[in-house]
Amino acid sequence: MKTLESKITSKTARIGVVGLGYVGLPLAVEYASAGFTTIGIDLDRQKVQTVCDGKSHVTDVGGDRVAAGVRSGKLTARFDYEEVGSLDVVFICVPTPFTPSKDPDISAVLQASREIAKRLRKDQLVVLRSTTFPGTTDEYVQPILEEGGLVAGKDFSLAFSPERVDPGNKTFSTSNTPVIVGGITAECTRLAALCLRHIVPHVVTTASPRIAEMAKLLENIFRSVNIALVNELAQLCDRMGGINIWDVIEAASTKPFGFMPFYPGPGIGGHCILVDPFYLSWLARQYDFQTKFITLAAETNELMPFYVKNMVVKEISMMPVSLKDARILLLGVAFKRNTDDVRHSPAVKIMEHLRQDGAENLIYSDPLVPQLDVGGRTMKSEDLTEELLRASDCVLIVADHSSFDYDLVVRHAKRVVDTRHATRKVVAGREKIVVLGDGK
Repeated sequence: MKTLESKITSKTARIGVVGLGYVGLPLAVEYASAGFTTIGIDLDRQKVQTVCDGKSHVTDVGGDRVAAGVRSGKLTARFDYEEVGSLDVVFICVPTPFTPSKDPDISAVLQASREIAKRLRKDQLVVLRSTTFPGTTDEYVQPILEEGGLVAGKDFSLAFSPERVDPGNKTFSTSNTPVIVGGITAECTRLAALCLRHIVPHVVTTASPRIAEMAKLLENIFRSVNIALVNELAQLCDRMGGINIWDVIEAASTKPFGFMPFYPGPGIGGHCILVDPFYLSWLARQYDFQTKFITLAAETNELMPFYVKNMVVKEISMMPVSLKDARILLLGVAFKRNTDDVRHSPAVKIMEHLRQDGAENLIYSDPLVPQLDVGGRTMKSEDLTEELLRASDCVLIVADHSSFDYDLVVRHAKRVVDTRHATRKVVAGREKIVVLGDGK
């Protein structure tokens, strides 16, 4: 009988990926492309059917790659866990959001672990990929998997290897972004690294899952803190007047050491950067420790949609139209440029704040997001035309997609509030533009 190591080495190991979202689908496609029989598992039947039809529901994963995997017989998907017993490696890539009170919600991880535990057998490898707090792998997942009598590190292997997906990034993808992995034993780490090296050349091992879990939080909290810094400075520049934060950052970026540029924006979205500071602060409280600096940064970023809302209200107050009657057009409702990811998008928060202040005529244009749910209402994207721009009282740029024609926007808009400095190359009509942090 072949061992797990020999199966991985010979590519005869059967790979399972639980969760076919922004993390799971790219991973499944990479293993299928590498020649492994790969089965995606997701409770969302629509996602499963999309994959089985050879199509992609994730912008960063080309439909041609999914179709090739399905045609070759290397990629398929199911909406149940019945195949887990026949798999050799199982990756858990399910969502880990937070609760309304900002506490971690790892219920999807726990549920996936229970389903896997029912079918767990000897010589399998389970790898948690979902972003979470240190201790999740050994304190939560391991006990569940061991409920049937099998022992982690002896009968089966268990490790944590955080995802590092950056939606919309055309340079770095699942296949060329270095990964870190830490198993509960050295042998678990070795096997997980062996498996990961088939799809990612650079694999960095850590001494434990907790180190890998904390490293993932550090990566994202580092960004959260620095973005909060420039967001606060942008507000100060607006208050002081005469100082443009974008010019300040450009000047500071000329220093060849000791400085890394970060940029202000309408708020942080997506999953990791927004969520991770609260995961760590929750964990810190279990040790009677307050992550004051980290929490303050997260709160600063969370307040940016409110600040941007006030920018829009101020501009409309100087126009011959009431906020109630003003037609406000949002450009880009994804949480970042050139992606369709709307998880925790600041655009949603901004629209909610505007509605609370009385704005009733909100519309949006985003070619990557055909429809969006805001406060229980479903909105549909409008085509960006001259007529739409002329009919709008204020245009708010939230996600600076490269497909937008910003010259067209400024030429025909009455007023533009730019939270991304997307209009920096526009020459004519600059008197119509107000940029976040431009000191005006």
